[in-house]
Amino acid sequence: MINYKIDVENEYSGWDIDEKEISDFGGKVMNFFAGQPEITAGWCLSGYDYKTISFDILFCDGEKTHIINRDYRGKDYSADIITFALFADSADDERIIQEFEINLGEIIIALDKIKSSADEKGISKETELKFMISHGIMHLLGFDHQTEEEFNFVVKQQKKVLESMGIKYDKI
Repeated sequence: MINYKIDVENEYSGWDIDEKEISDFGGKVMNFFAGQPEITAGWCLSGYDYKTISFDILFCDGEKTHIINRDYRGKDYSADIITFALFADSADDERIIQEFEINLGEIIIALDKIKSSADEKGISKETELKFMISHGIMHLLGFDHQTEEEFNFVVKQQKKVLESMGIKYDKI
């Protein structure tokens, strides 16, 4: 059995986040993805011996994602989500596993942008947030969306995991 250690921090004062609920949700997403052969066939965890998967989720605002984007990615705009996929983006011989634990990296989400996006789509902010968390987890697992085919695969998996939890998401 795999253990999941998901640290959640909320720096955004405009949305009270239940950090345990988000951590539990992240674990459920990981468990679901671990049971999907189309994901495990291409994820960054293949061939490694581990007992624990960890990652961080930071909630902030668009101003902070703008600074992070500018300073670390050379992109001068705010983002709804930024993912630092430390394990997936490292060369195979540079991937670190300590005491059978793999740290996948960090997901940073601008909650003000999630609220705006949810309003535009006419859905709840919680549904939009869960969709974005599942998106970040896909990135942490090594999936990108540089092509339309890759984008469609990632979105399909996000929808599947939400549907498995009784959440319908049909807004893109």
